[in-house]
Formats: sequence, structure tokens, C-alpha cells
Amino acid sequence: ATTVDFRSIERGDVILPPEDKNAALFPRRFGECWLLLHRPVVMASGSADVWISVSDDLWSWRQPQPVMLRRPGGWWDAARIGVGPPPIETEHGWMMLYHGVRMTMGGAIYRVGAALLDRDDPAHVTHRLDDWVLSPTMPYERTGDVGNVVFPCGAVVDDEGGPDARVDLYYGAADTSVCRASARLGDIVDALLAAPCR
Repeated sequence: ATTVDFRSIERGDVILPPEDKNAALFPRRFGECWLLLHRPVVMASGSADVWISVSDDLWSWRQPQPVMLRRPGGWWDAARIGVGPPPIETEHGWMMLYHGVRMTMGGAIYRVGAALLDRDDPAHVTHRLDDWVLSPTMPYERTGDVGNVVFPCGAVVDDEGGPDARVDLYYGAADTSVCRASARLGDIVDALLAAPCR
């Protein structure tokens, strides 16, 4: 849908197929193109990883390629991953907050992780944290319509900017509540720069 005044809305067409979700648009163009992070699900294998696509007009998307894959084995993000809020540009690259899922005998656990994408070529992951930055621990995150879920949806960086800026992450909790978690941008970036690329 499009709007110029947020009062009248013009409905559009479906841009991505239904099995492709968790999309986040980069907040600026790269040359003349827009970039979109998204998560197509390959039905034959059930794989759900983060991909990137290119558009000139925000309607048609082309050149899809994988950016970041689930980690195999016992990782906290082994079952599937998907992008959360739009990436945040820093001097060291684009900070991407994403959700990761691990399947257990008690069901799925959704957590939030962070990765750093190259500033000029965000199809390239430069660093990725081994551990999650947010996990369901509070009662309202563990119990609800879908338990054991923290799902990143939006992020706001305060007006100060720079490494001392505060990042407010808005996330869904157990598919029942909307919550906010805060951290210092510089702390997250420092942790990412010390992490390996996986």
C-alpha cells in the first residue's frame, strides 16, 4: 500500500509470495537501487534463511541471493532465522537484528541475535554474534499465545547518534505482548567487532 498523507491509502499488489516474509528495507538507496532483506522459505527443504534482493522501483525485486544462513547442529538459531527491524547503519557496517529459532522437545524457542553487514556491500556478513542478545526469560515472554518467543519488530536509535546512542528494540513477547529492550549502540557494535564471521 502507498500513501502521501497517511490519511488516504492506495492498495497495491503482493510484492513477495506468501512463503517469503520477515522483510526489512534498507533506509537508503545503494546507487540507484533499493535493497531488501527477506526470508524466502524453500518448500522442498523447509530452509528459512536471510536473503537480499534489489529493486529500482520498490515493486519488482530481482537478483535474490542468500546473505546469512542458519547454523547447523545445536545452535540457538539452527531451525530458521529471519530479519527483524530495518538494519541500522554504523561506521563499521549495517547492524542487523534478527530472530533465530531452535527446536526442542518442549517446542520452538525464538531468540534475538545480531550480525554486522558490510557497509558498501550488505550482502556480505562481516561479523555475527555466537550468542543471542535477547532470550525469553520473563513470564510474559515465556507464556502467551505462542510461548518462549521474543521476536524483533522495530528499532529506534536516539537522536544523539554515534556509539553512545541508545537503541530501543521493540519486540513481540509470546505473541501476546509488545515490549521494549534498550542497549547502548556502541556496546552491541563492539561485541560484533570482537565476534567471528559465521
